Amino acid sequence: MSKEKLKEWKQYYEDALLNDCIPFWLKTGVDYEYGGYFTCLDRKGEVYSTDKSVWFQGRMLWTLSKLMTEFGVRDEWLKAADCGYEFIKNHCYLEDGRMPFTVTREGTYIQKRRYYFSETFAVIALAQYFIVTKKQEALDLAKKTYTLALDLFLHPEKLPPKFNPDLPGSITLANPMIMLATTQILRSADPANEAEYNKNIDMFLSEVKLHMQPQLKAVLENVSPKGQYLNSQKGRLVNPGHAIEASWFIMTEAEYRKDKDLLETALTILDWSFEIGWDKESKGITYFVDVEGKPVEPLEAELRLWWPHNEALIAFIMAYQQTGKEEYLNKFEMVHDYAFSHFRDMEYGEWYGYLRKDGTVSKDLKGSIFKGPFHYPRCLMLVSKELGKMIEEQ
Repeated sequence: MSKEKLKEWKQYYEDALLNDCIPFWLKTGVDYEYGGYFTCLDRKGEVYSTDKSVWFQGRMLWTLSKLMTEFGVRDEWLKAADCGYEFIKNHCYLEDGRMPFTVTREGTYIQKRRYYFSETFAVIALAQYFIVTKKQEALDLAKKTYTLALDLFLHPEKLPPKFNPDLPGSITLANPMIMLATTQILRSADPANEAEYNKNIDMFLSEVKLHMQPQLKAVLENVSPKGQYLNSQKGRLVNPGHAIEASWFIMTEAEYRKDKDLLETALTILDWSFEIGWDKESKGITYFVDVEGKPVEPLEAELRLWWPHNEALIAFIMAYQQTGKEEYLNKFEMVHDYAFSHFRDMEYGEWYGYLRKDGTVSKDLKGSIFKGPFHYPRCLMLVSKELGKMIEEQ
């Protein structure tokens, strides 16, 4: 790709980030009265529920902190980040040290879930916030929260059982992939403990690899604790977006370590998962797929969600940057063309989150407890950064 084309792409992604995505969320998404962030926004960006997702208290703080890391500190961004940091610190930890799933506008605990993703998103937020502000208490809290999440990863029996513990168990892809990315970001904030973080990353990589099934050319969402195929609805399930996201986490580690074998693992995951997930007739990435082509139980299986497309854009531009293979650039452009022509709302800004199989909008809300300023702005930032690397190389 020519240098001029690279610059054109970079400008496109930065414009979408700085003049569309971020302004949309800052307009009504920051609660300066009680602290923290609203993510339940309708199509126009108006708040339709003041309950707060603790996932997104962390995710939005990470987004704002990463934004300042890449584009410099702006008063508006820093003020919004400080607002989220104080809310997380003061309202998002329970007496047992765990974090809830949702809280009221004022910060009163509503719901707690068994998994520890609220904690992992807090870790990346606090670590990235420390990188920008150098507030030691933020890094200390990040490390404390990471220790708790790591303990739950290593000792899942400490969590309430989700299924009958007397039946054969399974492990899910989400846990090691999220812990992998969490550790990478904390390592960047705390390089003095790099060796410890690298050891943990090796463990998470090993568990992610258990989900790779060469005979099926698929990365399964659930496998036995030893990586064996489970011939059930749960065992046959592929979440292409999750697997593609894991692929670029691994690519990031391969680049960090200059490890060609690790890069090949990441590319294999990307190739398999896109082949399974991309609908060649209707276009777009299917949310859930049965690896044997049998019926899929989740009702939303055929929907096109925003975030798998964000992950694919990151993964393909990283793959192209690290390999120079045109096939990855072609797939990047294919996903870009579909995603920006279907998800982007040219009238009110940002992206829709949910499309039907035919590409029409299923829900026109812009935010909820599960959708907010994370996957899309992260995509815009990271794609821009990869393009910047290629411009410098040329």
